[in-house]
Amino acid sequence: MKVDFAVPFSSPADCRETMRRAERDGFDGVWTTEVKHDPFLPLALGSTVTERVTLGTAIAVAFARNPLTVAQIANDLQELSGGRLLLGLGTQIKTHVTRRFSMPWSQPAARMREFVLALRAIWDSWQTGACLNFRGEFYTHTVMTPMFTPPPHPYGPPKVLLAGVGEGMTRVAGEVADGFLCHGFTTERYLREVTVPALRSGRDSLDGFDLVGSPMVVTGRTDAGIAAALADTRRQIAFYGSTPAYRGVLELHDRGELGDELHRLSRRGEWERMGTLVDDELLAAIAVVGKPDEVAAEVRRRYGDLFTRATLYLPYEAEPGLVAEVAAAVRS
Repeated sequence: MKVDFAVPFSSPADCRETMRRAERDGFDGVWTTEVKHDPFLPLALGSTVTERVTLGTAIAVAFARNPLTVAQIANDLQELSGGRLLLGLGTQIKTHVTRRFSMPWSQPAARMREFVLALRAIWDSWQTGACLNFRGEFYTHTVMTPMFTPPPHPYGPPKVLLAGVGEGMTRVAGEVADGFLCHGFTTERYLREVTVPALRSGRDSLDGFDLVGSPMVVTGRTDAGIAAALADTRRQIAFYGSTPAYRGVLELHDRGELGDELHRLSRRGEWERMGTLVDDELLAAIAVVGKPDEVAAEVRRRYGDLFTRATLYLPYEAEPGLVAEVAAAVRS
């Protein structure tokens, strides 16, 4: 299990020093996400100051773009980085796609499946010179003239990983993607009983398939540090639990009614109260809690045979050097 570093949501777009330090600290990869900044620009900059680490998006919002625009930036990054790109895509939720990005939304699993197939058709056209003739229900790409065709490069297309929680999107990832990005709002039981079987239903074998996790970790060097991390993590779990699309995780643990209550409170903006509803049992199922050496051992126990890569998810302001310390302990 490789251990990667997640660039903080609030980091500036220029993350060169962050990525340089992550490589120096021994991380195997670096991931950006589309929250406050574009996810691709930091990777372009980071590729120029790193040599070894894998560079990934976890996630870029697919439906905010179209297959051609994603194919283009991913192809450029794959060449620029010397073949180190992992293209992680997610749907985001309907409200954000339609009201924040002003883009169409329908049949997300079917649309994402077609999105990936369109990407592959475009890349194949660029790499082999094949005629581009992709015609789908949601996307059509039938023109690729020499002026707009980038020359082939020696690294080939990047791997495509899809993010999801529900069984429908997970099955699509098994069918058409090279890997799956597990949401931080999950449990070991959900992964083993729902996620992995859904992935297997779409492919003959998971050999060579990347299962990338982001286990929540609650830790600190002092009791006070752990207590502060606990409060922030409860709020983050409550936020995710309020999303109807993630209800399946709660239902598996007989907490479906909690999801309904969190959703009602979120619509009223009662974020602080929501966190108090996440009890110790649910917290322990979703997050790994303890001192740095304790959480490292537990991460490996829970996920060592599941994840090919893992990014520790600390939904709070961690003490300097803490993530690198825990990551080193996980690797060892």
